[in-house]
Amino acid sequence: MFKKYNITTFCAPPTMYRFFIKEDLSKYDLSSIKYATTAGEALNPEVYHQFYKATGLRIMEGFGQTETTLSIANLVGTTPKIGSMGRPSPLYDIDVLDPDGNVCKPGETGEICIRAEKGSAPCGLFLGYFDDAERTNEAWHDGYYHTGDQATMDEDGYLWYVGRIDDVIKSSGYRIGPFEIESVIMELPYVLECAITGVPDPIRGQVVKATIVLVKGTVKTDELKKEIQDYVKTHTAPYKYPRVVEFVDELPKTISGKVRRVEIRNRDAGKN
Repeated sequence: MFKKYNITTFCAPPTMYRFFIKEDLSKYDLSSIKYATTAGEALNPEVYHQFYKATGLRIMEGFGQTETTLSIANLVGTTPKIGSMGRPSPLYDIDVLDPDGNVCKPGETGEICIRAEKGSAPCGLFLGYFDDAERTNEAWHDGYYHTGDQATMDEDGYLWYVGRIDDVIKSSGYRIGPFEIESVIMELPYVLECAITGVPDPIRGQVVKATIVLVKGTVKTDELKKEIQDYVKTHTAPYKYPRVVEFVDELPKTISGKVRRVEIRNRDAGKN
């Protein structure tokens, strides 16, 4: 399709790029592509590396929501930092705030918030949820729109995605973001996709669970589960390794291809 239609600019969710890198891209003529972008959820660094190795193209990641236009991005003419969503769009004033509403220091995890007085939001930012004052007030307060997404910001103003506030796992006093663990697991060649969630645990509160789709032809074994657990232990903090590993045929996703971790959590909790 790329060759037939001479496609020059390509935008797709990370899910599609994850599938791409597990194929032999040398079999396809992708020479027409000049610009590749992604949004919808965070892009795993391994996917970036593998796509660049196969095509010579740097995937330019961005961040936005249904409630906003593109608000953070690696814009045309900039050099992306691998794993970063980029910097705030000139359209928005963005701060990373702690739970008390203070601006976080570089490297500290906080909520991505867009600065704007309610009623005078910048162009492209929604004003509220239709017929839902409660949700509107939860998102709009103290002069900010609160996205519900967490990130860190470095000294250069680049933002690094951590996860939805609801997706953060609280285990034995630690707060664990799923994206970091997913990115480590994605480095394994036999892993096609994965989702990290928390499952209830009577001692630790929650433990980390990895729900994994394997590359076609890979045999699901207990030995493979242990190999994945050991790999995470040695490539990130030991307390972050998935104590529960489940192999599935596919992950639940939205129509745009974003993984629905909430659906996995609800299923594990016995909810419909």
